[in-house]
Order: sequence, then C-alpha cells, then structure tokens
Amino acid sequence: MSQTLQVTQPLRIGVLGCAAIAARRTIPAILSHPRTVLTAVASRDAEKAKGFAERFGGVAATGYEELLERADVDAVYVPLPTSLHLPWGLAALRAGKHVLLEKPAATSADEARQLVAEATARGLVLRENFTFLHHSQHRAVRELIDAGRLGALRTFSGAFCFPPLPAGDIRYSPELGGGALLDAGVYPIRAAQLLIGSTLRVAGATLRMDPVRGVDVAGQAVFAAANGVLADVQFGFEHSYGARYTVWGSTGRLHLDRAFTPPATWQPTLRIESQDQVEERTLAPDHQFENSVASFAEAALAGGGAGEAGEAAQLAETVRMMELLDEVRRVAVRV
Repeated sequence: MSQTLQVTQPLRIGVLGCAAIAARRTIPAILSHPRTVLTAVASRDAEKAKGFAERFGGVAATGYEELLERADVDAVYVPLPTSLHLPWGLAALRAGKHVLLEKPAATSADEARQLVAEATARGLVLRENFTFLHHSQHRAVRELIDAGRLGALRTFSGAFCFPPLPAGDIRYSPELGGGALLDAGVYPIRAAQLLIGSTLRVAGATLRMDPVRGVDVAGQAVFAAANGVLADVQFGFEHSYGARYTVWGSTGRLHLDRAFTPPATWQPTLRIESQDQVEERTLAPDHQFENSVASFAEAALAGGGAGEAGEAAQLAETVRMMELLDEVRRVAVRV
C-alpha cells in the first residue's frame, strides 16, 4: 500500500488531462490561490501536454502514469471524461495523492462507492468538483428557507439546459460517460438534494435519446422527499441557455437565475414573491471555482481524509446523488 504524502504548504497539484474546463476555470483558480501551486500537467499526447504546460508558466509536462509518480505532486485534479474517473481516480489514490474529480465523480453509484472506499482506506481527501455548491448565493437561499421566509417548503423546480454541442464533443459519446443526465441533469438534482435533503427518491423520469449516437440529449425527472416535499428537474443540450431553480413554500416563492454557472462578476438576484409583495435581493459576486479549489486545498493541507466526519458526509451526498441517477436511468421512459 502506498504511503500518504506528508503535505506542507503550498499544496502541489498535478492535472491529469488537458480538458477545456481545466484550462478555462480550474487551473486559473489553482494559480490564484495562495496555498496551491500547479506543478505538472499530463496528457496522452506529449505535444499537447507541452503546449498546455507552456500556457501556465512552463510547469512540467508529462504522461498520466508519470505524473502520479512525481514527488512534487501532493494532489491530482482529474478533468478526464467521466468514464475515466474510476480507473484514474483509483490510480491517484493508490499513489498516495489527494484527488479532486471533475463532476460527476463517476458514472454510477457503484463506481462512486469504490472511490470513496479507496480514499477512506488510505486517509486521503476525495472531492467532487461541484463548484456551484461553493457559491454563497445558495447559502443565502438556505438561510431564507431556514428562517421561514417561504413558510413550509412544498416544491423545488430546477433546470439546466444549453444549446447543442459541437458534433465531436465527448458528451455525445455514451462509452465516455456522456449524455445530458450526467452532464447537465446532475446540477438541478444536486441542488434539490442540497435544499430538500437526502431522502429524495425518484417518482418518474423521461429521457430523450439521440437515435444515432445512442445517448440522452434531454430529460426530466420527478422526486419526492420523505417529508412530502416534491421536486422536478429538466436538463438537456438541445435548448436555449437556462440555469435556474425555484423554491416554493406555503407563504412564498423564491427564484434564482444563473444558479449553476454564474461568472465570477455576476451579482445574483433572489426574487422572493409572496401574496402581496415582491422583493428582490441583490447579492455580492462570488467565485465558485476559487472557492471549490480553496476548500479542497484546506482539507488536504489540514491532513484530513475521506473517513473524517465532514468529508464522509460530503461523500455520502455524492454517492446518494449517483444512486438517484442510477434510478432515473432505470425507470426512465425513453423517447
């Protein structure tokens, strides 16, 4: 069994894969944080790794296996296609590295459980890079719900949809873990889980399939919580852009737009409607990618592992969401 690295400041991070999300969002967040440093990037293509490395200050360019063997890498960020999260996440953990997996963490609940078990056994931090969870706008929503501003919670309705992708995009490849459910549906489902709780169960679902590619390009699902709160979600990549949710209670309704991918400069507006009143609260901008990286780094630098209470609770939510996705796929009417 590999020994966990002794991590000191700063947390030295290697990136396993030259994905667009890494270049546009996560690597800049790593570079901006005072307690993290980018030390290496990896690709199957040596020239691609070299070009990627040069974009970010000439850090080391290497292959996947070589990156995991490097002594100057304490943690690994994995933005590979979802179907590769399990093999390379396990490989990184077995090499003694903390792991930040791009969302979703896996393609199934069984895969997620394997990753959690490995991280727990080795005392390493394992995180899913669901950056929207780290944006303060959702904490503001939670505080209003808890304060009774909406009365007793009745329903949650959320959606994340966007226009068609380029023809060769990996999200059109079922063998790589593509599809609208895994790519877009996870956002409103995870938001429902955040605001309603983990007792959600699937009541029904539909998936619209691309008959040529064999992958889902849109869908809807309905959930019910143990306390009777209902949730519905919509998702897809054959729409105009939309990323929002509405929380409806017995005395009021709250709407949040740009709920999942707001720019760092975006000032969120919470629209709260009650019987004879409409209130709009403008919130401060926030940087969810920087917050996600910071949270991961703090946990790793503190020497925590997946088995510790706070980490274990987060990972339980990850596994539970994957169970919901498995159930959506099982019951869905395909059209």
